[in-house]
Amino acid sequence: MRTWTSETRSGALPRTPGCLGPDERAWLKARLVAEAAVLGFCAVGVCRPDAIPEAAGRLRAFLAEGRHGTMGWMAEREGWRGSPARLWPEARSVVMLADSYAPSRDPREAQRDRSRGAVSVYARGRDYHDSVKPRLKRLLRWLLAEAPGHEGKVFVDTAPVMEKPLGQAAGIGWQGKHTNLLGRAFGNWAFLGAILTTLDLAPDEPEGDHCGSCRACLDACPTAAFPAPYLLDARRCLSYLTIEHHGPWPEAFREALGNRVFGCDDCLAACPWNKFAAAASEMRYAPDRANPPLAELLALDDAGFRARFAGTPVKRIGVARFLRNCLYAAGNAGDASLRAAVAAHLASPDPVVAEAARWAHSRLRDPARLGGGATRP
Repeated sequence: MRTWTSETRSGALPRTPGCLGPDERAWLKARLVAEAAVLGFCAVGVCRPDAIPEAAGRLRAFLAEGRHGTMGWMAEREGWRGSPARLWPEARSVVMLADSYAPSRDPREAQRDRSRGAVSVYARGRDYHDSVKPRLKRLLRWLLAEAPGHEGKVFVDTAPVMEKPLGQAAGIGWQGKHTNLLGRAFGNWAFLGAILTTLDLAPDEPEGDHCGSCRACLDACPTAAFPAPYLLDARRCLSYLTIEHHGPWPEAFREALGNRVFGCDDCLAACPWNKFAAAASEMRYAPDRANPPLAELLALDDAGFRARFAGTPVKRIGVARFLRNCLYAAGNAGDASLRAAVAAHLASPDPVVAEAARWAHSRLRDPARLGGGATRP
């Protein structure tokens, strides 16, 4: 976490920061929005650091009920996560930005061929951290050049910042019943970034809830991971299980996985607001790893895994967790031709991988399961 000052830019001269008047704040805000658009962001808004007073209590309840599963890092920095004002007391404004990665077609199409693995839309191309953060830094440098003497910090997902409630407070979207942020311009498909700054920028009006009586996202979840609207139990979520969870899974969730090998898009893809989202045009999120054959994935060793998924979010889970996911998917494929690829992992030194291979191999040897599909627990 680096703090940028106006003196960070080459050739800048230190100046004493002054207070911006209403006209100056409006002028700077308008230019900020225009500059963000030039950098490829599809939405930008501003809120105060104390704009989400209810977030800390909601997070506390989420953690107390254990709905975060094994994500201990959420509890470790709970105090900072609940309030940007505690994270950096000097901050006066939070600039929230959205970067669209909207797909050109329904990602659930990748689930039709069970002999292939389905990768979540956000992980099919370049890692968003490598794309969003450099542009946030460029925007912050521009902002500090326009207002010398001020400071700022950029955040993309890896720091204790609650981007989704802040995004709603800044007016760029609202948290749907699936707890993700969605907006009129990008549907459900956006990466979020935040800039905290000592600048006192004019805040935007928070966005209201536009979900109404719709339950599409809740009903689409293959594991019933939403105990109620606006509440998520990560322990039942396929994205959590494929990415964050390290150990073996309960069998009911394995069947519900289908052919997904990294993440799940069902609740996002089901949302009717997606029809207003334009497909992301930038090549940085090109879907070049959407639906690879399971046989190829099961043949990967550590070096092959690293090479194939270099520069993507998939790489960070490591080959063992990824093979576990692929073995569960193979067990759901109903494709006897995958037996040899699965059998190659029966003697894996990793106990989780070996157990997943035994489970998948037994299913592929059962004629009643060949050609079968996943069930909902």
